[in-house]
Formats: sequence, structure tokens, C-alpha cells
Amino acid sequence: MDRIVVSFILNGDVVEVSCEPDKMLVDLLRDDLSLTGTKIGCREGECGACTVIMNGQAVNSCLIPAAKAVGKEIETIEGVAHGRELHPIQKAFIEKGAIQCGFCTPGMIMSAKALLDRNLTPSSDEVREAVGGNVCRCTGYVKIEEAINDAASVMCEAAVRGGGK
Repeated sequence: MDRIVVSFILNGDVVEVSCEPDKMLVDLLRDDLSLTGTKIGCREGECGACTVIMNGQAVNSCLIPAAKAVGKEIETIEGVAHGRELHPIQKAFIEKGAIQCGFCTPGMIMSAKALLDRNLTPSSDEVREAVGGNVCRCTGYVKIEEAINDAASVMCEAAVRGGGK
């Protein structure tokens, strides 16, 4: 099978990767780019473990052919922190106990980030809808929602002070 070249912006950097034309984005990220923070769960778009942000939208990377990433901006969990400084969402997940086994955490954080990047004052319904495609078997979602709300407050305060998101 012939290979294709996929070029896109990944966590702020331009990348170009040669891969099989039928390769899914989750596999390209994990296998070809060694970004294993994006998890593989169901491979059917039902669990949200593979959630990444593509052009500002949370998407299930297990459903996206790598070829569809051409020219897009992709953000994975590896791109959320700024160096050693955790993002407010990551801090809130830790502080609020929203992490238990941790398998769903990267996808949850990416879904939450996509929401908070466009809306720093989401309603409870909007928070629940944003993470509605992410399955967590450990937490019961209460602590996850609390963490997202806490991060939203921190990010909103920073935006008001001129610190951005």
C-alpha cells in the first residue's frame, strides 16, 4: 500500500509524517509520534479516551483518518501544560480529586479545555454536555465537574487580570 504524507500543526509545531492512507489519527499520534497520552479505548467513538482538540473542537481521534488532519491544528494532552507549569484544568483535576485510575483523564481534560477555550463561564449543563462523550468508571463525574468549574473560575480571573486563558 502506498504511503501518504500528513502535515499539520501539533501542539503548536508543524509536523509532517508519512503513514498508510487508512491510518487513524489516534494511531498516528501514538505509534508514529510517540504521544501516548491520547488513550485507545473502544475504537468506536463511544468512550472519549482518545479525545484531542482539532481546530478548537474536541474530537474522537479513533474516528478521524490521519489524512483528515492535513492542514489542521491538533492539540493533545502533551501540549496542554506550559513546560513544567500545569494548565489550570490539570491543576484542578488533581486538587479536586477528579483523577482516580487516570485512564479517562487525558480525554476528559481535552474535552474540558475545548469547552473552556470558547466559554469561561459554562453552565452545569454545558460542562456535562462537554464531557458527555467521555466515559469514567471511577469518579462518578461529580469531582470532574467540580474540577472543570474550578478551572473555569481560575481561568476567568486570569483573563480579567489580563493573563489570558
